[in-house]
Amino acid sequence: MTLASPQPAVHAPVPTASPGTGNPELISLTPSGRSRRLPTVPRWLRRAGGPAILLLLWWIGSATGVLHPDVIASPAAVLSRAVALWEAGDLPSAIVTSSRRVLIGFVIGAALAVVLALAAGLVRIGEDLLDSSLGMLRMVPWVGLIPLFIIWFGIDEEPKIALVALGVLFPLYFNIFGAIRGVDAGLIEAGETLGLNRWGMIRHVILPAAFPGSLIGLRYSLGTAWLALVFAEQINAGSGIGYLMDTARQFFQTDAIVVCLVVYAILGLLCDQFVRLLSRLLLSWQSTFDGK
Repeated sequence: MTLASPQPAVHAPVPTASPGTGNPELISLTPSGRSRRLPTVPRWLRRAGGPAILLLLWWIGSATGVLHPDVIASPAAVLSRAVALWEAGDLPSAIVTSSRRVLIGFVIGAALAVVLALAAGLVRIGEDLLDSSLGMLRMVPWVGLIPLFIIWFGIDEEPKIALVALGVLFPLYFNIFGAIRGVDAGLIEAGETLGLNRWGMIRHVILPAAFPGSLIGLRYSLGTAWLALVFAEQINAGSGIGYLMDTARQFFQTDAIVVCLVVYAILGLLCDQFVRLLSRLLLSWQSTFDGK
């Protein structure tokens, strides 16, 4: 009687955690038993893939003539204009001026948003007096307020800062208010069981539970601040990124216009990444889904 010789076992790839990253990587076992690590693409490189593809399509369109220079300048022309504006000192000065306007407007708008959200979120009568009014004001277009701001504040820095503050106020207020009212009722009951008074409940239960949602509002409000600045710097501006863009529009300089738009986008992205980093640091205790 002849016995069949045993076939070698085939092992499936085994997921293992890469040291220091926590991300699973595939280890394939060869017939000899040696492990072979499969290459993975770094996440920062994957994040850069989208902008790189857009830049490549832009370059191809400009090189083939599909995108005419009168419609939009080529990447080389935009880069050349950016270098010229930087060396002349126009671009650094404009960035400093616009950043100062955003910073001042953000501080004012955020302070108002926090006070109003706490008043409406923690006190029922505050909600009755404030929430519906702010909901109506949120629907008023910013452009429609510019003439009133000019009448109220003049044509200097005040209307620009006021418009940025208004852009910050609404998204931050509604996110903080929603986060406060979205606190789990079970946490409130647990605090009452522990004998917490009203201030202790606010300090130890409501505000910590509402903090993650408030950080989401912070991301939205910072992005809206730069969006509001685009409108604000059309109000008799003599400096800033919007002033450079408006001057370029008058002379049909599409390369300078694109430079200003890219600068707006980069500054907004830096603010967004700052808030994301802040969220990871302050919410390191929170276990959340990070995608697969």
